[in-house]
Amino acid sequence: MQKEINKAIEVLRRGGTILYPTDTIWGIGCDAKNEKAVGKIFTLKRRDERKALISLVCNKKMIDEYTTANHLQISISATPTTVIYQNVNGLATNLIAEDKTAAFRISTDTFCRKLVTEFGAPIVSTSANISDEEIPKQFSEITDEIKNNVDYIVNLRKKEIMTSPSKIILINEDGSIKKIR
Repeated sequence: MQKEINKAIEVLRRGGTILYPTDTIWGIGCDAKNEKAVGKIFTLKRRDERKALISLVCNKKMIDEYTTANHLQISISATPTTVIYQNVNGLATNLIAEDKTAAFRISTDTFCRKLVTEFGAPIVSTSANISDEEIPKQFSEITDEIKNNVDYIVNLRKKEIMTSPSKIILINEDGSIKKIR
């Protein structure tokens, strides 16, 4: 596992993209602070830049580095949960929505937590598919178009059937919660 973490970090640090297993599905990732790398993912997925991407973090402290919003105590549970926070800054500008929100998930996956911790910054995590196409349940279902256009493919868990995308909630300015997915 450490060898794969080291290789992925090397690619992330030079602005590259990775294809990697997460706590939910196979994801395409990059340094969430690198605007050019985030742009590569939007292009690869043929995704409208107005549609947000999720960033994985390793703990609440990392979220606090990028937002001044009040946080709910989101506990790590059996159901991975992505939270859209208000007042976000410090990420790539094309990762922050016009309303200054961005989505973070504290990953429960051992590989992802170690990867983010050692990288020291959030890592984009978006499904490994072209926008509006079916989300692959395992590595073999990922299209060659995706596989051939990332800079590195993590060589772990390729036979595992993945669960499903995380649930997503939005924390409004007033602290109320809205379920998105």
